[in-house]
Amino acid sequence: MKVAGQCAGLDRNQLGADLNDRGFTLIELMVAVALIGILAAIAITQFSSYRQRGFDASAVSDLRNAAGAEEGLFATSGAYVSCRNANCGQRLPGFRLSKNVTIRMRNGGGSFTGTSTHPNGTGRVWTYDSAAGGLQ
Repeated sequence: MKVAGQCAGLDRNQLGADLNDRGFTLIELMVAVALIGILAAIAITQFSSYRQRGFDASAVSDLRNAAGAEEGLFATSGAYVSCRNANCGQRLPGFRLSKNVTIRMRNGGGSFTGTSTHPNGTGRVWTYDSAAGGLQ
């Protein structure tokens, strides 16, 4: 006599998985892939924003360092200098320009102004004015 759930002396658990242990359905896998795609899209845009702010920080840092070098030069020689990009590294003592930063310092007699930007940043041009008190 055959008992329900048995086949040739073996019960259902010996033959294979339960009906509840079927794995994931195609819909469940598609939903998981879609969620991962949405999270990746958010992360990529945030990463881009973080990079731009990092490049801007590099431009601001170079501008502040150049301003400090201008003040140091003024303390020793009594004059500010005008320079642009790599020329600033030669004319300002102790100043080293970061990669891809564009900087320009202008002598204004008893004061100086400077601008800097980075091509991979947000596009903002940072300005330093010694007569107005610093970074603008």
